[in-house]
Amino acid sequence: MNIEFRPLRESIGVEAVGVDLSKSMSDETFKKIHQTWLDRTILLLRGQTMSVQEHIAFSQRFGKLEIHTLPQYTLPKHPEIFVVSNVTKDGRHIGAPKSGRHWHSDSQYLKKPSAGSLLHAKEVPSKGGDTLFTNLFAAYEALPTLMRRKINGLKVRHSRINAWSVSYPDRAPMTEEERTKVPDVVHPLVRTHPETGRKALWIGGNVAWKIIGMSEEDGRALIRELQEFATQQRFVYRHEWRVGDAILWDNRSTMHCATSFDEIKYQRVMYRTTVTGDEPF
Repeated sequence: MNIEFRPLRESIGVEAVGVDLSKSMSDETFKKIHQTWLDRTILLLRGQTMSVQEHIAFSQRFGKLEIHTLPQYTLPKHPEIFVVSNVTKDGRHIGAPKSGRHWHSDSQYLKKPSAGSLLHAKEVPSKGGDTLFTNLFAAYEALPTLMRRKINGLKVRHSRINAWSVSYPDRAPMTEEERTKVPDVVHPLVRTHPETGRKALWIGGNVAWKIIGMSEEDGRALIRELQEFATQQRFVYRHEWRVGDAILWDNRSTMHCATSFDEIKYQRVMYRTTVTGDEPF
């Protein structure tokens, strides 16, 4: 493959032109794609017609794939594929509706959050439904020196259980079985990327519940301050989806946020694979 890399914004993202994920890829080409993804945090691949099997196979080159904690939203016969959709069939949603409409990094609430995800657009609204991405390497590096000194070494309790009703007010309460799968975990507020050694903020979403050693009020205030800093326009890329778009994001160095659209007028179907990660340090 003859690949051209085009930056999406100065601070974040790159488009890889000339990549067809429905065709075989040499190890040399994959190595270039992998390194560029690490450096730029998100990688855009347009016009992809890959099958479910090809989606899974390419994702597996980055590592072992996760099976989502909400299996009702995975693809039948292909549990590696998590479906995001407002479409209903036989009275139930075929995928997770209204998913991720707040700034977050995927599965922060797990002991080993995911390393990355590949999201493929199968059907998209003609208006709305964009996704925002922010570079947490760049945000950390842009913090004032005193703030970096203040937060280095701090740890955050992440609680999927406490955040559930805030994150998903449209969904039923968690069942006892679901709660046992996601006990609270503690992660560093600043994490070191296991492949690049760079430092990034790790403060996304409603699950970042409490800073260890601080009152809940003061901890939440600091988390909000850092989230607002990290989501300034200078660090953010807004993606307007087209059918066939695939975006690979490095979950260890970025947050993302889905935006709303007219769910009565439009349908949205997205397939996502998720690569297993390591315990943040």
